[in-house]
Amino acid sequence: MQNITTRITAIVPRLPPAVNGVGDYGLNIAKQMRQDFGVDTNFLIGDPNWSGEAIVEGFPVQQVKEQSSQALLQLLSSHEYSTRVVLLHYVGYGYAKRGCPVWLVEGLEHWRKVVTSHSLVTMFHEIYAFGPIWTSQFWTSPLQRNLATRLVRLSDRCLTSKQGYAEIIAKLSQGKHSQIPTLPVFSNVGEPKNLTPLSERPRRLVVFGGRGRRSRVYQQSQLALQRTCRDLGIEEILDIGPALDFEIQSINGIPVVKLGVRSASEISSFLLSSVAGFFNYHTEYLTKSGIFAAYCAHRLLPIGTWNKGQNVDGLEAGKHYWLGDKYERIMNLSEAQIVADNAYAWYQKHQLSVQAHTFFAYLGGNLSGSDNIINQVSSVGFN
Repeated sequence: MQNITTRITAIVPRLPPAVNGVGDYGLNIAKQMRQDFGVDTNFLIGDPNWSGEAIVEGFPVQQVKEQSSQALLQLLSSHEYSTRVVLLHYVGYGYAKRGCPVWLVEGLEHWRKVVTSHSLVTMFHEIYAFGPIWTSQFWTSPLQRNLATRLVRLSDRCLTSKQGYAEIIAKLSQGKHSQIPTLPVFSNVGEPKNLTPLSERPRRLVVFGGRGRRSRVYQQSQLALQRTCRDLGIEEILDIGPALDFEIQSINGIPVVKLGVRSASEISSFLLSSVAGFFNYHTEYLTKSGIFAAYCAHRLLPIGTWNKGQNVDGLEAGKHYWLGDKYERIMNLSEAQIVADNAYAWYQKHQLSVQAHTFFAYLGGNLSGSDNIINQVSSVGFN
């Protein structure tokens, strides 16, 4: 590891031991930048109710005592957290119950007025929500959009996880941001290098994720799951994640082994010894799915059931993932290997080390060729 010559402040909703995808993402990026470029990170937690250690994975951690602009400004102005660059991992619902973190945006606006020489880089994991009139998203969407717009214009540089988001950010910025890299999320359960062909793996299928995602698989995708197991000759289903509110029944007589919550290394081992991973997730948002990323990184066949017929973010149905409820012909293991290989190759373009490289460049790191990196990754996003 290089000598640590740079220190930044990263704002996240929560960190371990809390389960939080955005926090995990921020922590993994910080670890990789420390390893590759000697960048150290001070973490600032936006949840005053978070309970954890003062040091996580070797990084100092503080949290706001209350969700107020003044509390945030005091922390950012303190000696330890007054760094040249602040990296914000933004998702509205991570910092406010209704997705409207007014305190966060106002606090950053006040901070920029006080320290005009410092810079703000924002990773937009989400921008703003919208929904039908009977949902809270409908009523809070205008304020969410207003906050996102202010944050876009306040930020010196922006990154995001989806091509469509990059286009929205560019429009909200009114010309300020034209280079916005799109970085699909990486696997939070490892990126193994030694991968055996599917033909040499046990005929296992994995259902992995949180309660909601896995519940949809068993409750809404039963027929597709049954068909997948039949076509691929699946002999065992591994269910990985928190206990569900209902009993999981066997699929076509195939046992479902409930593994519960496991460590990242254990999950990686299970994925490496399986041929397919099943998900019920809108395919237009696959770049935001850590589950899909994990399947791709472990070179198994990703199988989904939620498709609107649109290919986005460089992903194509039938090429990078299979649709268990769409295709009439039977998928054999040779075809599955081709799709798994395509998914794995797509993932390599934005694996963790690649993303850390991009973040370092966008944070203004003294990296040889930083401008070239920015130009290269911007071609993936919106120009």
